[in-house]
Amino acid sequence: MFTDAIGTSHETAPDARILSLVPSITELLFDMGLGPQLVGRTAFCVHPQDRVKQIPSIGGTKQVNMDKVKALNATHLIVNIDENPKELVEELAKFIPHIVVTHPNTPADNIDLFSLLGNIFEQKGQAARLISEFQAALTHAQLSAMDLPERKVLYFIWKDPWMSVSSDTYISHSLKMANMITQPPQNENRYPEVDLSEALLNEVDAILFSSEPFLFKEDHLDQFAGNFNIAREKLHIIDGEMTSWYGSRAINGMRYLADFAKTL
Repeated sequence: MFTDAIGTSHETAPDARILSLVPSITELLFDMGLGPQLVGRTAFCVHPQDRVKQIPSIGGTKQVNMDKVKALNATHLIVNIDENPKELVEELAKFIPHIVVTHPNTPADNIDLFSLLGNIFEQKGQAARLISEFQAALTHAQLSAMDLPERKVLYFIWKDPWMSVSSDTYISHSLKMANMITQPPQNENRYPEVDLSEALLNEVDAILFSSEPFLFKEDHLDQFAGNFNIAREKLHIIDGEMTSWYGSRAINGMRYLADFAKTL
């Protein structure tokens, strides 16, 4: 028996029919050799680009087409605490027997994620390979960070309203691996609206604009610099997939963040 993020025990299921409502985990399933058992995904599951389009889309991460889901006859549903509403999961649980709940909150949690899915779906060898590759990437990031100064950063995920991430999120913990410390330091809301005070904007060493879920582009940075009288070189586009996607993408993500931090 193998235990998921909310303490539910799961038996091995080598013949599982899997529906994934988590884009990063959909990619991970392919990388673990489980693509043939993936029967459904969300419209936001876009990797691997050459193979994922063959899998039926049932809607988004927060709303799905129930008729399409029922037609899949899935045995296992993979969800995430941050990404998928509890009410939706409870509705799907009425006709999908096994719900695997995930909640990586730090980069190191990827090791347990690889192990959990590898054990449930009998891909232990693939899980071991990913764990080894991830540990190497994590060590690289840690060693690189030793040569970098600690920097305070403001990380935007949305505009109108401006939204950031609290310090207790996967994104913040990932950035911290490369000595980038998200500001403000604490917030009860994991993804808070930010008061863009002059004090905060002056305090941070860099302002990072993520490529997802809002697709920030260079003209957004130009406009921000003018509106808030901020030096343009203080503003940077950052790859949101490399900072927020756990799973197999986190292997390259750790290396990306180590290199990105050197450019600040």
